Amino acid sequence: VQLQASGGGLVQAGGSLRLSCTVSGRAFSWYPMGWFRLAPGKEREFVAAISWSDENTYYADSVKDRFTISRDNARNTVYLQMNSLKPEDTAVYYCAVHQSPYYTGTSYFTTDEYDYWGQGTQVTVSS
Repeated sequence: VQLQASGGGLVQAGGSLRLSCTVSGRAFSWYPMGWFRLAPGKEREFVAAISWSDENTYYADSVKDRFTISRDNARNTVYLQMNSLKPEDTAVYYCAVHQSPYYTGTSYFTTDEYDYWGQGTQVTVSS
């Protein structure tokens, strides 16, 4: 299983970026997907997740109403639209595949729930 993330970059505060993550080697449409981030001096933290059915999305409080997660099963790709970016959003962003196909529970928020990870893409927000 391989995950290829892209779309990071340098942006001014208040700007927008869209991250993409394409998955190969797994039946993408069967699995929930998540985004996490790792900032210097901090632990990897949950950002957003989307259910396999595309019916439910979940967000960290710090990004709610600014970020939107979506998926395109025809392209095996999950997206993270990030608007109104803040300097504190600066981090390496990682996409991940949930370990359970057709998952209907509520455990999306810890790294333990995911078994494959992308290489990360750097997002830097300047003030």
